[in-house]
This record gives sequence, C-alpha cells and structure tokens, in this order.
Amino acid sequence: MTTTASKLIRGYEVVIGLENHVQLSTQSKIFSGSSTAFGAEPNTQASPVDLALPGTLPVLNRGAVERAIRFGLAVGAKVAPLSIFARKNYFYPDLPKGYQISQYEIPVVQGGKLEFFVGEKKHVVQLTRAHLEEDAGKSLHEDYHGLTGIDLNRAGTPLLEIVSEPDMRSGAEACEYAKTLHALVMWLGICDGNMQEGSFRCDVNVSVRKPGEPYGTRREIKNLNSFRNLIQAVDYEVNWQIDEIEDGRAIQQATVLFNPDSGQTRAMRSKEDAADYRYFPDPDLPPLVIAPEWVERVRGEMPELPAVMAARFEQIDGLPAYDAALMTQSLAVARFYEAAREACKAPKLVANWLQGEFSRRLNAEERGIESSPVSAETLAVLIARIQDGTISNNAARQVFEALWSGEGMEVDAVIDAKGLKQMSDSSELERILDEVLAANAKSVEEFRAGKEKAFNALVGQAMKATKGKANPTAVNDLLKKKLSS
Repeated sequence: MTTTASKLIRGYEVVIGLENHVQLSTQSKIFSGSSTAFGAEPNTQASPVDLALPGTLPVLNRGAVERAIRFGLAVGAKVAPLSIFARKNYFYPDLPKGYQISQYEIPVVQGGKLEFFVGEKKHVVQLTRAHLEEDAGKSLHEDYHGLTGIDLNRAGTPLLEIVSEPDMRSGAEACEYAKTLHALVMWLGICDGNMQEGSFRCDVNVSVRKPGEPYGTRREIKNLNSFRNLIQAVDYEVNWQIDEIEDGRAIQQATVLFNPDSGQTRAMRSKEDAADYRYFPDPDLPPLVIAPEWVERVRGEMPELPAVMAARFEQIDGLPAYDAALMTQSLAVARFYEAAREACKAPKLVANWLQGEFSRRLNAEERGIESSPVSAETLAVLIARIQDGTISNNAARQVFEALWSGEGMEVDAVIDAKGLKQMSDSSELERILDEVLAANAKSVEEFRAGKEKAFNALVGQAMKATKGKANPTAVNDLLKKKLSS
C-alpha cells in the first residue's frame, strides 16, 4: 500500500490496480520457433503450431522462462518451483485454437513489490503475480472495404502478464507505477519497452468507494499504450463512475476502451469472471519445474538492480533518496550520471543538471538521454567550470543551450566566444565596488541602519556594473567586507 493517506476525489476514494502485458525479448515465440520480429508482412510469421493445425504440439521456450525468473528476482517475489499452464477458453477471430495458453492457479512468479516516487513521496505497490502466456493475433479493420482482416504474426508471442494489488489511489500513482515497471523490464533486458509496437501494454482496473466501505465494482480500461493516455483515461473514468453513482445508477463490471481524441472511455463488453473462461490444465504441456540451481544461475547473470544502485548512490555519493531514484530511472540515465560524476567528482551537481536542464530539454523533444547532444563528459567539463569560478550558474545555462543546439564548439570555446568568463581580477572588482558604493550612498546608509534589502540592491548594482561577469560569491564577500569597515 502507499505510504501516504489517500486523496479523496469529490468525497470518494479511488482504487486502482494494473495488469501489464510485457512482451518478452526472445527471438522466437513461446511455444514455437516462429520469429517475433515486428513489422513483417501479415501471416508470414505463423507456424503450424501458431495456427493450431491438427497434430501440432507446443514446446515451451526456455528463454521466456528465464526472463520470468529474472523479473521475479528483481521484485523480490517467489519463483515457483512448479507452475502449471492452463487453457483460457474464449472465442475471438484472431485466436486460432479457441483458447489461450496461460497460467491460472499456479503462476511462475508469486508476490513481490515495486517501489516508486510520486513527487518526492515514496510509494510501495504489492504485486499479486506474474504469469507466462501467449499473445493472440491481431484484427485489422482499416483498408479492407468494410471487412476485417486477421494477422496471426503475433499469435504465440511470449508475454509476461504482471498483476498488481489494488494499491494505487490516483491516476498519477498509476502512471508512476507503470513508468517504473516499464523502466525495470527494460533495465533487466527482458522487454524492449516499445509501447507503440505493443511490447508494453497497460490494462487499468478502476473503481471508487466512500472511505471505509468495501471495494466498488471495477471497470477495466484495456490496452493503454502511453502514460499520458493512462492518466487521462483514469481521470475520466473516475469522474464518470462518480457521476453514475451520484445519479443513482449502479456501476456494471465491464471492459472499456479509451479514445484519446475525445478523452473519454466507452464500454466495449461486459467483463468476464475467471469462471467464464473455464480454465483447466493444458494436457499438452507438463508442469514447469524450475530447479533452485536454475534460479541461482539466473541471479548470478543479472545486472545491478535499480534499488541497489540507488542505495549505493545515497551511501557513497551522498545523494538524497529522491535524487538517487531519479538517477536510476533507467539504465541509460544511471550510466550517464556515473560517467559525469566520475569525471567531475560532483555528484549532487550532476544530479541537479540531469533533473533540471537535461530533463527539460529531453522531455520537450521527447527523446531519451542516450540521444542527448551533450555528452556526460561535456557536462562534467561544464560543471568543472562552475566549480572553479570560470563561469556563473546563469552563464553555464547559456553555454548548455549553445552546446545542445549543436554549435560545434567545446565548453571552453563557447565560454570564450560568448564572453561569459567571470571577472577574476580582484583589484578590478574592488574598483568597481568602490564606484557602486559611492554612487549608492542611500543604500549604504539603509544597510548600516539594519535594512538587509539594501544589501541585495547593492549586489544587484554591482552585477549590473560588471555586466553579470563578476563572481556573485566574491561580490557578496567583498561588499560585506567594505560595508563593515
């Protein structure tokens, strides 16, 4: 559950749980040797097993199992020594067998938790399970003159469905949970995280209730493929449910879709319960047995986990917990931070720049830090010039903008070309300060009379006289010295 009290919306508590379908990064499908590559011509990557032709038998992909084990270890879950594959029976045109091979009563990953921040507040969401299953095909409705085409290239693609407890209480919490999970599966190398290609999909279960009452009836928003849509869909759905209840209508359990153009959800079908799927163990697949030795081998091959790395940044670099979490939001960010910190030996300054100017620019251009035009080494040089007094913080931002826009110069060249060096001649600075004090006798008198604001006015005049090139710390120190003499 979260570490903070629930925020009520119109007097109601929002209850949210997520189901995420994570496409595993294997080269072949979960029960056949067909390719999982994206973008092939329709129905060119569907084998007899995927098509459910008579006499074909599924064979489990070992790589998919190892990726499930890796996830289980990363979230502190139990990796089941024995798990069962089941048939989930339902009819849909792009499901050739008439059932989906999934896991029901005994999943491969059981329990676990995910920690994340909303603002600077830490939250913890408990996980129910993560189970292996196959994906269905895809129905194509466009350019078919009113008909629907079926593409079975995705049929049999390996998925890990990750189910949370209903521990989230707002769209913002659900979004940060999904972002953290998205970053984790990419960090572990078990998923490429491409939401546009369907590699990471979010189903969000939403209900509302008065505080202290039992859980309300939930509606499931299916196949959200962006974090922005997730927040918008949840916010709309919450207000819709509250309106229905306030108008005296009962919420009906349903599966709904979100339309990003209208910003609204709409019911697609009534929501099935587990009994409707008639689960039973798949007779073609034996129980999945995972020996302790296998688990330990996978553990030994795993990268340092984000939580462990964040703790190291707190202990060794002295970063606050919030900063450390942001520096480990992805492996690319962590590597960038480490490279810059190592080069300039200023962990907090590096973290501040990554959270500030870098974050602003990357978000505006919707790009990852791995494609940043300013390298970690260049950032380290820029920070070093602030530390040695060559430039002020304001000038550093001007240098950064020039570097980002690709003017083709190094840090020192930009500083020289733009004339951004701070005044380093102390005798020249003293002369200018004497002139400022002489020209602002009233402010001097007010300061000596106890008005602290007068000092700030004098600093402003000094910076103006030096055209912003004086070191603010030096200006403050010299002014105080002169005013006290």
